Amino acid sequence: MLSAESPGEHTSPPQPSPRETPSPMVVEVESDTTASLSRTVAINASLTCITGIGNLLAGLLTVCIPVISKDLGIPPDLQLWPASAFALACGCLLLPCGAVADVLGCRRSCLLGGLLQTASALGAGLAATSTQLIALRVTGGLAASFCLPGAIGAAGHVFPANTSPRRRSIAFAAMGGGQAVGFGLGLVLGGVFSDTIGWRWGFYATAILNAAVLALAVWALPPTIDGILDKASFSYLIHDIDWVGALLISACLALLSYELAVATASNANQNMREPMNIVLICIAIALLPVFALWMRRQSRLSRPTLIPNALWTNLPFTSMCITVFLVWGTLNASEQLAALYFEDVLGKTTLTASLYFLPAPICGLLMNIAIGAFLPHLRPSLAVPAACLLSGIAPLLLATLCRLDGPDYWRGLFQAMALNPIGADLMYTIAILVMTAAFPVRTQALAGGVFNMLSQIGKSVGIATSALIARQITSQAGKSDNMENLLLGYKAGWWYNCSLGFLSVIVSFWGLRSVQKVEVKRD
Repeated sequence: MLSAESPGEHTSPPQPSPRETPSPMVVEVESDTTASLSRTVAINASLTCITGIGNLLAGLLTVCIPVISKDLGIPPDLQLWPASAFALACGCLLLPCGAVADVLGCRRSCLLGGLLQTASALGAGLAATSTQLIALRVTGGLAASFCLPGAIGAAGHVFPANTSPRRRSIAFAAMGGGQAVGFGLGLVLGGVFSDTIGWRWGFYATAILNAAVLALAVWALPPTIDGILDKASFSYLIHDIDWVGALLISACLALLSYELAVATASNANQNMREPMNIVLICIAIALLPVFALWMRRQSRLSRPTLIPNALWTNLPFTSMCITVFLVWGTLNASEQLAALYFEDVLGKTTLTASLYFLPAPICGLLMNIAIGAFLPHLRPSLAVPAACLLSGIAPLLLATLCRLDGPDYWRGLFQAMALNPIGADLMYTIAILVMTAAFPVRTQALAGGVFNMLSQIGKSVGIATSALIARQITSQAGKSDNMENLLLGYKAGWWYNCSLGFLSVIVSFWGLRSVQKVEVKRD
């Protein structure tokens, strides 16, 4: 339960509109014993695995893409497209899929997403051309668009904030840990399979795991989460969802994601000057104020509004959105540059490079276990900036210590890999609690869609801008195939990521300064 309380005086929060709630300032966690332990474990396991498998595939693709490119004949200009296609589809479809999940049912959304995820993983393993692989990664992005908000909405319904807040926060922490472990496991499996029986078996193994998790979810997730589908449900789907707003923001994000992918290609300088790309960028930028004006119109006319503009006056909510965007961009861009440094500069094998990343998922898992245990004692106004600071130190270590001949793994690289995910792992649970509290109970999946949209777009923007900076510095230094010039570019990218990390410290400290610690409320 969330209530507003200033440090020196008590101030009543403004009365919310039907689509708004007061600013979350104090999180009170009540004790509960309403659900059996075995069912709680099964629910958390199924939701954690369904949301984590998408990250497992992302990690798998990260280390396998050089081998995949050779086998499928993917040209250099398209090598980033399998990953970019997933981010594009997922980022622009999360909000409409979240809105649909709130109407048709979060359990149904999870199961549908899990089925699509299984099919896309199996298909990726069978892909014979680059076009097939990219199309299947788009399907994977669609699957994640159903899984991610559906899982958050399902957890919100199974563990309501007023009766099971502690189990609710543990469920969110478990999903955060699952995403960290999933990405790390994908890196390791990718390195093992690509150096042994082949990269395709990484996708086959993931499809088998996904099918098993889907079977568990069918049994574990109670059907009562979803309402009965009748004419009223479909009428609500058609008339009571802001489809125009969903179309506007989805088109904007799709165009921006596409242009970011184009900007990271090797011939970006030429492509970005083409009239079509200039027009698309202008349209994407213009859609942002159009979306805001549409939200204002819908709110003024008391019509369904996707994300009411008044929600951005909620300071903790807004600061969390900005911090999620910055932290996820820093995390993924730093890891991407580190992978390139390990393989291109240090000359490590794919398997060795993937093992170098093991501290990240291990620390992520430990962090989320700690969050689940100590959440009632955390003070977000201090914990979130501190975690962001530690994550900002990771690219700082890489930028200052990395050389052509090292450093030794245990004298900088290990520490950087361990610190890098801490901010994102802590943010996952607290940010979801803040965002779901800012939305009504009936739109919890949409709240999950907002969070995951910000993390996906932050990831795309972080990787694209870091790649642009690294390539620009490398080209200015001389030949792009010179290891020293490559390292200069990577260091520039890490310095940029470090600045984003430290900026997230300022934003989170400013926005959460009045948020009190999470308190346990016992009946």
